[in-house]
Order: sequence, then structure tokens, then C-alpha cells
Amino acid sequence: MEEKTERGNGINFELPSLVFMGTPDFAVPALQKLAASGANIKLVVTQPDRPKGRGKKLSPPPVKVMSEKLNLPLYQPERIKQPGAIEKIGSLRAECVALVAYGQLLPQEFLDIFPLGTLNAHASLLPRYRGAAPIQRAILSGDTKTGVSIMLLDAGMDTGPVLSQRDVEILEEDTSGTLHDKLAQMGADLLCETLKKWRAGLVQPRPQDDSLATFAPPVKKDELRLAWRLPASRLVNTIRAFDPWPGAFALYRGKRLKCFKASLPKWEVDGKPGEILGRTEKGLMIMGGDGKVLAIGDMQLEGQRRVSADEFLRGHLLPPGSFLE
Repeated sequence: MEEKTERGNGINFELPSLVFMGTPDFAVPALQKLAASGANIKLVVTQPDRPKGRGKKLSPPPVKVMSEKLNLPLYQPERIKQPGAIEKIGSLRAECVALVAYGQLLPQEFLDIFPLGTLNAHASLLPRYRGAAPIQRAILSGDTKTGVSIMLLDAGMDTGPVLSQRDVEILEEDTSGTLHDKLAQMGADLLCETLKKWRAGLVQPRPQDDSLATFAPPVKKDELRLAWRLPASRLVNTIRAFDPWPGAFALYRGKRLKCFKASLPKWEVDGKPGEILGRTEKGLMIMGGDGKVLAIGDMQLEGQRRVSADEFLRGHLLPPGSFLE
């Protein structure tokens, strides 16, 4: 009803012609939403196929898989700055770029091509968590709220003016996996809405306050090791932040034991950091560094599949009083 009224006032709410740029699973809902909404997608640009797995077999990025299902033209340059890439994309004369987790910084000469600019969907409430791992960093920090920002890209790292934002509560049971899926869909919807309003001239860019900026650098391997001297809440957040991938871990008999489905049960008991206290319906109970207990619901020993803590304990000895390293 609202759109009919606005159309009656002479406002055109059609999507602009665009080039879509994105690579991982997070970008797929946005591509699907734009295609389903009738966008004139002149080209999909994604990263080249990369070797994956033990056999190092070339695997296509998720956006490529979806673009082929949608029968959209595809381009996979190694770098946007490589000879001919900018010219090829610019020759399509699209009004703008819709970008979601493409994976490269774009040069200003590329951004200057498009009359409506490059609109980027970022998985945080900017200027909070600029960078590559905003979902994991929000959970690691114990935040109770995050969201999606649609920003007008500039040559910096997530520094451009914000066009729109939408927030969502981070639930106690949320992991990076569940939050990823919520934000991917939210970002798809908000990107589509914002593109229409931006083209219609109904959006005013809002500069970011750099003094409030925080950063979300890529996850490092040494962040995955559980340090039992830390408070139980911090350990739980670490496990949630890296669930389902790459998995926070401790050592069990010299092998990596990934831990998942962590929570803070209401247990009052004495123990030392890393000490096994027993098991309940919540999982394996372990003492944190602040004298509080955390529960681990799922576990995965190196080379094996992920199982419930109860199933794991049926085949492995972790009696009360023993320790995970």
C-alpha cells in the first residue's frame, strides 16, 4: 500500500541496474533476493575457484554456484586491479555495484565509475567492527546486539558513509553460525530496500564517527586455543564465536578436541581452571578461571565427527578431577 502511494506521488521505486560482487555463503541471500526482485543484474563478479580439502580440488565460491543456478553472467578476475578488469566491468554502464563480502579492497578509480556508487552490506552496526570478522568479534566481546549496515563504499576499510542500518539481538544460544544466517538474510532484505530508496533520492548518507570505530581483524589460529585461566563467560563466548567453524579447542591426550554448544549453567562447586567436574543434560562441566562453571554440549576429537558430549564420554575417559589442557 505504501509503495502504491509513493508511486502515485511520482517516486520511482525500481531497483537500479547493477553489478553484484560477492563471494562466500553470506552473500548468497542478497544475490537471490535481488534476482527474485527483478533487478537488472548485468554481471556477477566473484573470486576465482580455489583448492579446498585434503585433495586440494578446485571448488567454486558459493556466489558462483548461485549465479549459475540463476543463469546470470559471471566474471572471476584474480584481482580487480588486473589489466582489463575495471574496463570490462565499467563497459556495462551499470548504475551501481551491490557488494556483499567480496573479499578485496576496491580502488577509487573503480568506485568512481558508477553514478550511484557501490553499496556494501556489512555485518555490524558501523562504525563498530570494521573489518573481516565482525560476527565473531561481536560474540567474543559479549555484545547483546549487532546488525547490518548498508554503506556507500569508499577506498578505506568499511569507512564510507552509512545509508541504512538494522539491528538484531544476540541471544545467549547464538553462535557465529546462527548469527551469520540471520544477518545474511537481514542484509539481503535491507540492501534491496536501500537500493530502491537510494535510487529514488530518499536516503541521506550519514558519515561515520571515526572516534567510535572498533575493528574486527581476521581470526588468528592462536585465538582458537581455550585458555582455562580465563573467566567462564569468556570461554563460552570463544566457543560460540568459533562454532561451527573453525572450532575452539583444548587438548585431550595430545589431540585437538574442538568444543561446541557452550553455556553457563547455574552450578556452584569448587575446582581448578580446566578441571572436569562431571556431566549433566547440558554437557560436560568444566571449571573456568574465575571459579564459575561452563558446560560443553558437543565435542569433536581430531579426525572424528562432531558428537554430543554424552556420546563422546561413552567412548573416552574424562572422569571428574581430570583436566583438559
